[in-house]
Amino acid sequence: MSADSEFVFELGVCGWTERNWPPGGTLDADTAAIVARQLGTKHRRWDTVIIEASRKKLARRARFGPRALDGDLLHVVENAPAEWKWYQECLPKPDFPWRYVREAVHRAAGRDIVETRSRGNRIELRRKWKYPNWVERVVAIENKPDLDASAARALAGQVERDVALALCDEVWVATARTGNSIEPVLLEDFPVEAGVLVFDAEDDAATVAWHPRTLAAGESGTRITERADSGGAATVEFASPEWKAEKRLAIAERAYERGWRSYIDTMRPDCRHFELRESGRTALPWCAAKGRHQSAAECSGSCSEFEPEPPTWRSQGWPIEGGPGRAIDRLLADRRARQRPEE
Repeated sequence: MSADSEFVFELGVCGWTERNWPPGGTLDADTAAIVARQLGTKHRRWDTVIIEASRKKLARRARFGPRALDGDLLHVVENAPAEWKWYQECLPKPDFPWRYVREAVHRAAGRDIVETRSRGNRIELRRKWKYPNWVERVVAIENKPDLDASAARALAGQVERDVALALCDEVWVATARTGNSIEPVLLEDFPVEAGVLVFDAEDDAATVAWHPRTLAAGESGTRITERADSGGAATVEFASPEWKAEKRLAIAERAYERGWRSYIDTMRPDCRHFELRESGRTALPWCAAKGRHQSAAECSGSCSEFEPEPPTWRSQGWPIEGGPGRAIDRLLADRRARQRPEE
């Protein structure tokens, strides 16, 4: 399957998941699901990530702004005291120079998520709000619409690593419906702990072909660094619960900022040929010049079909003030923000 088809399939999975999570059930009224794409760790990136979160705590998270908090900022806001205190007395001692912590304190103050003041040559710190433990579950979906034999072998190894590490609470594989009496994905050698979703893009529907098992995300995990060959042993490292908790929160923070519609940030909606077209109930990018859905990689300034919007398009005023490209940006940004409950 072509890269553009995989990209469109991935966006379709994200859109369906945002509307229908969890498959075959419903979330509690006080639980929200944030869907993002292309997130993970240094060693692993998932196609679709779902963060299940408490709505009340998510609203308190909103006080810290729509942008993600990186590890250094989280280190500050999670440990900032309720009363004024020298930052070196209230923040855990790092294994690197304090000046880097001080930079993070200034960044946090610059984003107005903590308060600081100078006392002589000391910087004192006080929290504005207590940072909430808002993440309840992290779910990863690996999307592979055309699961041929070679793709299945490669994906099985990745899913095996995901299950062993158990950084997520659930791991799924999503593939396109073939119409066979038995979907080929069920015949592949995937770990039994991974769930399987079969998607029908035309009907905008999905069915659960195999239910996943809940992984021990709160316990130590095993990072497979090298798979075992025939008769040999795999090379592994152990991941502590603390390391996993830190990574889960970092992933959740990036998901909170980006969502899955962030694909527009690397595409060219200011091209006169760029459109959004409904597929099922999901708005997907469409190139009028190519007459098809384009991939994020090919939709750039280097595209041979790229043509800037005529200046007259950007001077027409309402309802496309700034031009159709700006209107598309605003539309997707508004839909992305709608998934983050406000305080």
